[in-house]
Order: sequence, then C-alpha cells, then structure tokens
Amino acid sequence: MADYNPLELLVCIGSRVIEDNSTVFVGTGVPMAATMLAQKLHCPNVIAIFEAGSMAPQMPGLPISVGDSRTSYKALIASTMNDVFEMCQRGMVDYTFLGGAQIDMFGNLNSTLIGGEDYQAPKVRFPGSGGANDLASLCWRTVVITPMDNRRFVEKVDFITSPGYLSGIGAREKAGLPKDTGPFKVVTNLCILGYDDDTCRMRIESLHPGVTVEEVQENCAFELLKAKKLETTEPPTAEELRILREDVDPDGYIIGR
Repeated sequence: MADYNPLELLVCIGSRVIEDNSTVFVGTGVPMAATMLAQKLHCPNVIAIFEAGSMAPQMPGLPISVGDSRTSYKALIASTMNDVFEMCQRGMVDYTFLGGAQIDMFGNLNSTLIGGEDYQAPKVRFPGSGGANDLASLCWRTVVITPMDNRRFVEKVDFITSPGYLSGIGAREKAGLPKDTGPFKVVTNLCILGYDDDTCRMRIESLHPGVTVEEVQENCAFELLKAKKLETTEPPTAEELRILREDVDPDGYIIGR
C-alpha cells in the first residue's frame, strides 16, 4: 500500500468526485489540486471555472489563487467575474468546492464569525463569503473538503455564510433557492459524508481505511446518520500519488503543508 499524508488523501478523494465533461467552480487550495489531478488522470474534458473569469484552462502548474495567470492558460474563455457567476445563475455549473470554519448537519457553512451573539463584536472574525454564498445557492452540487473535528462539525453554525439545506427538507426551496441544488458530499480526513434523501441530514457513506464509525462520531458535535451500506474508501493509488507529487504539486505547496 502506498504511503500518503492526510492532505494527499483529501486531494485524491476530492478529485474522484469530479466527472468528465462536467463544469466545476474551483477555489484556492485543495480544490485546485483536486481539479488539476482529475484533469490529468480521469477527466480530460472537465471545464474548470475560476472566480476571476477564466473557463476551461489546461493548467500547466498549480495556481496559487483564482486570479493566477495559470488559470487562464489555453482557456476557452478569459472573461469576468460577472460572467462566471451568471453561469451559476443560469444553472450551468455542476459542482462547486467550498469550505468554512464551521459546518452543521444540514451542510450550512460559516466563514464569517465565531461567537455570534453580537455581530459587531464576535470572538473571531473571518473573511466572510466572497463568492461562496452565490456558489452554494446556485450550483447543482456543493462539495466540501475539510479536516474533521467537533469544533468544525457543530450542532448549529454561529452564522450561515453559505446555505446548505438550511433547516432540512424543503427549506432551500422555501427560501427561494433553485430546486435540486445544494450539498452533495463532504470529503474529510476520516470519511466521506453525504446527505439523507428523506431528512437532508448529514450521513456517513464511506469510512477511510482503518477508521471506525465511533472515531468519526467522536469528531462530530452532532449525531451523524449512517448509510444503509457503509463503504470503505479506496486509498490513493500509486498512479494518483505519482501525478499529484510530480505533475500537480511538485513543490508541496498544498500537500506539503
């Protein structure tokens, strides 16, 4: 079995979520590495979209931001922020990768503040939404890639920056968000989580090698549902790791942290 670190695991599993010929709105960090790995390995026709306006580049190296010139290399379109967000509004984006300081059982994300009794004077202030609210509201499937611990996976987020299923079944539609959009998967260092069709609550779908249900639950502040059939996550293959280390991130900008 190949040796790999937790970030390499997250990138490899995240890349597997992406389908060929799909459109993916890509953020900085692990999502860029995951998308680039997918493009080089099993999704040559993936259409990567970046907030600064480029679409469908052939990235020659790992970008360090959404405005990096490498996000425009051999791109089909070099456009504007307005155009790429309009694509989301028109229902043309299949996947988006998001993250945050907190996530709850319905996939609501907080990247605004901790200690929400007084919005003007929180304990901790984060950067806020950027384009995350638009993406979580309008893209068909939201994928979160994050380490798992019970300070991040909380019963109730201190602030809803990016909407998941809000309060449960039917709540997104009631709030005016497009039908059938919303949370899809949460890729963590311990497991892959999805959402129950009947309740929209988070559930365990696949355990990483050597991880138990009890270990996952210990790192989550709310009760997780379990899929009827729990899968075991396939670890990164030697080929995935080779491409990730040699072609995607040879300088260890992401996987070396």
